[in-house]
Amino acid sequence: MRPIWSDDDVADEPLWRYFQPERFLTSVQSRTLYFASARQFEDPFEGAVAVLPDGTPIDTRYSQLEGAEHAFEQLRRLTTITCWNRDDYESDAMWNLYAATRKGVAVRTTTNRLRRGLLPFRLAPHYGEEEPYWGPVRYVDLHRARLRVSMERRFFYKHRAFEWEREFRIAISLRMAEEFGVAVPEEGIAVTFDPAVLIEAVYLGPGLGEVERRRLQEVCIDAGLNCQFVTSTLLGQPRYV
Repeated sequence: MRPIWSDDDVADEPLWRYFQPERFLTSVQSRTLYFASARQFEDPFEGAVAVLPDGTPIDTRYSQLEGAEHAFEQLRRLTTITCWNRDDYESDAMWNLYAATRKGVAVRTTTNRLRRGLLPFRLAPHYGEEEPYWGPVRYVDLHRARLRVSMERRFFYKHRAFEWEREFRIAISLRMAEEFGVAVPEEGIAVTFDPAVLIEAVYLGPGLGEVERRRLQEVCIDAGLNCQFVTSTLLGQPRYV
């Protein structure tokens, strides 16, 4: 695992990932973590070097992807990423966005656990191991600035409007594998991990029923996951007097 920012050491800090229940169960039972292709993300500015104001006329001379832009679109297809939230505490916004409106699961880990818990990945048995690279996302006002960074680093910049996400990423590029004739999946890869090392705690969403909670815990225990099971603080009873 190599850091994307040569001038930064990756500090050991809490990281979170929010799952819908079935996706979490699949991940634990298969011991794999999904890395999505960069072009699967909903963020329309993923990998952009600038954002033109709405209403800017489109120059038809540039309507087709050419040169560097075409190359970068291929790199988006061949770059796979897993995204985590840098925070000291669970987030109501993250529950609602990524965990089936509070009916999901949040995994808490740390950067050191994540580094140790991810196992070597090969796209094919006859091909060598891929080297992941990682680091915190940097946020820039792309209305005002134009990025002049390597294509690799462009996946670690985002438009400032997304700064609230406090994102941390791990990326694996499949570009060289494809150049050597290895077939690349269209929609991401499954990277093996050790749940006992990677997962520090499992937070059970406030919208889960008791039966769902028990099922989730049983599956985790069956998978050899001996971690904390924490009920979300959002399930607490408010007091007004």
